[in-house]
Amino acid sequence: MFIIDAHLDLAMNAMEWNRDLKQKVSQLRDREKGLIDKPDRERNVVSLPALREGKIGLVVATQIARYVRKGSPLPGWHSPEQAWAQTQAQLAWYGAMVEEGEMVQITNLASLEKQVKQWTGNSDAGIDKPIGFILSLEGADSLVNISYLEKAYRYGLRALGPAHYGEGRYAGGTGTEDGFSEAGKTLLREMDSLHLILDVTHLTDLGFNQAMEMYKGPVWASHHNCRTLVKNQRQLTDDQIKILIDRGAVIGGVLDAWMLADGWIRGVSLPRAMGVNLDSLIDHYDHICQIAGNADHIAIGSDLDGAFGTEQSPYDLNTIADLQKLPALLTLRGYSDTDIQKILHGNWLRFLRNAWK
Repeated sequence: MFIIDAHLDLAMNAMEWNRDLKQKVSQLRDREKGLIDKPDRERNVVSLPALREGKIGLVVATQIARYVRKGSPLPGWHSPEQAWAQTQAQLAWYGAMVEEGEMVQITNLASLEKQVKQWTGNSDAGIDKPIGFILSLEGADSLVNISYLEKAYRYGLRALGPAHYGEGRYAGGTGTEDGFSEAGKTLLREMDSLHLILDVTHLTDLGFNQAMEMYKGPVWASHHNCRTLVKNQRQLTDDQIKILIDRGAVIGGVLDAWMLADGWIRGVSLPRAMGVNLDSLIDHYDHICQIAGNADHIAIGSDLDGAFGTEQSPYDLNTIADLQKLPALLTLRGYSDTDIQKILHGNWLRFLRNAWK
């Protein structure tokens, strides 16, 4: 079944992890044997061939580069200009993939419908087709000033999450309690004027409330799970879920194990020992469906290879192609064929068609 994944850090993996994503996952793992610079070496799960194998023909692909002040414990760039340059290197990689016929950028309704048509209709659809990508900026730190937002829109940026981890130039992110700065409030207004999709992922509770009050355009949560089930700030509260449902948003379930298991300790816990499998994601889907009264607001935003690999992914997932296991698991949990199609691609498609009409 055709799948849309609303959050993959493809260019980050290519440029910072030095992965040639044209290769198979097995080839990438082999190339990384013996490397110890990052905890997920030899454990990656995403590549362009794996996306095709899993019939994942459309993704929301990120640019990401954090600015960090002196003394910050987080990795990042020491000036906004450096962060901007890193996003442009990532953009150049996406451009190279387009030139090679590996990917195609989706920026409007016409290109969306063309991509969906190419990837649906028969069992072989999409096997040799380019992966469609909608460009999103995760964390706005790299926008040197507000004028850079329009530059980004011109090269195809269509979604933006103002925050990531830690302090942000425009909004506080995960691990802080900060809301939007004055520059961030201006950013929201400019985003509204361009009709960009606002991604509330990584906003603090204060930032979420401010954004919902100020922003009038389309809103989604690209990769989020439920705080009721896994108690940390990175998750959505039930009240936030209700607000998003009222706004017509879709919430992409994330497959990072620390957001699937309460009490996960990064670098210590292991997926099998913690019982984290693909069915764990469905627990979060169920919770959102109970709040909504339907399956219209849940989808996939996997975040796979988002600075983690199999050591922090569901134990029954070897590559991203294993997302094709979800239909059978959803059926066992009582989801209808119609609802399964909504979760795998229909809800994101409905959202985008409404946002871009």
